Amino acid sequence: MNLPYRLAILASHPIQYQTPLFRALAARSEIDLTVLFCSDWGLKPYRDDGFGQELKWNIPLLDGYRSEVLANKSPSPNLSNFRGLINPGIVRRLRRGNFDALWVHGWARATDWLAMLTVFASGIPVLLRGETNLLPTLPRPKEKLKKAILIWLFKRVSGFLAIGRYNSEFYEAYGVQKEKVFLVPYAVDNDFFFARGEELLPKKKELKIKLGIPCDLPVILFTGKLLEAKRPLDLLKAFAVVSKAARAALVYVGDGPLRPRLEAYVHEFRIQHVYFMGFQNQTELPQFYAIADVFVLPSSFDPWGLVVNEAMCFGLPVIVSDQVGAGGDLVQQGLNGFVYRAGDVSLLAESILEVLADPFRRESMGEMSKNIVRQWSYSEDVKGILSCLQWVFK
Repeated sequence: MNLPYRLAILASHPIQYQTPLFRALAARSEIDLTVLFCSDWGLKPYRDDGFGQELKWNIPLLDGYRSEVLANKSPSPNLSNFRGLINPGIVRRLRRGNFDALWVHGWARATDWLAMLTVFASGIPVLLRGETNLLPTLPRPKEKLKKAILIWLFKRVSGFLAIGRYNSEFYEAYGVQKEKVFLVPYAVDNDFFFARGEELLPKKKELKIKLGIPCDLPVILFTGKLLEAKRPLDLLKAFAVVSKAARAALVYVGDGPLRPRLEAYVHEFRIQHVYFMGFQNQTELPQFYAIADVFVLPSSFDPWGLVVNEAMCFGLPVIVSDQVGAGGDLVQQGLNGFVYRAGDVSLLAESILEVLADPFRRESMGEMSKNIVRQWSYSEDVKGILSCLQWVFK
């Protein structure tokens, strides 16, 4: 077919991790891009129940690419449930849009299905990108229903944009042929984080002083929502063990319903050098990566965990549970970090102590992290998307 590919992307709302990729795609002469948002959440202040506060991202989210916000007719607008985004206008927009292909982010919302059914009827190819993997186990009846629905859907999808190894394995387990799966790695804005690292890492001591953290203590960092699913209490319990054998500080960046429980645990067991920094916006996060010496994500389930990518851009060893999707691609056991069994506090403490024990090895692990994450970039995403489009239209 003649270039450029007229590609429509359906997205729930402007997301800080996705918009730089949209800019990169819009800059390519091979792609004529239009992004259709189901909601304007993120463009104006909104309440995030996970963080337990009102948020507004402090970075531009619509610059550098063509986009539209569709009217959401849901009686209960919500990004997290099936009926929370209902955009009937997507049907007319796709029918008159003269698009060559539609890229949909998953199948979790009513508008995703409205869009896919519309283009299936029109013969327009669908590219699917989701986060699902095989790490969580579902009750058997629910798993059977899910499999029946997704096998029906996947037979009609033209190309799959896999975020990583576990996501690819999920598609293949549901009957998708390998040649239809293209790696479009889950990435962050590496250029931004590497640049901030070069600027801030030489100022590590000054940043620690500014933040009130002793300069001589290595820092263990957690960033994210303080929710049960993230298991921040596991990290606190592990730190209580670690602090008996090694001097260190634990820094939580983020907020949420578990914060009072964590603070009470610190008080009850008189754990020293634990710091709660609250929610930090995108431009404020880098200073915390810069003061850290090891990053930990102990989630009971996390489809990916893009904070792992961010930490690696700052040359940090990373420790993640075996339920964090990023561990399948970004963590090389013993080389740039560790993957441990979720919920195993003792093993988590051992992994942290192993990283803290040798500053020279810690530095070597951090360099390995940077080398790995350099290959996990928006540039690779663009290559994967173009390869998928070329295969679909061959």
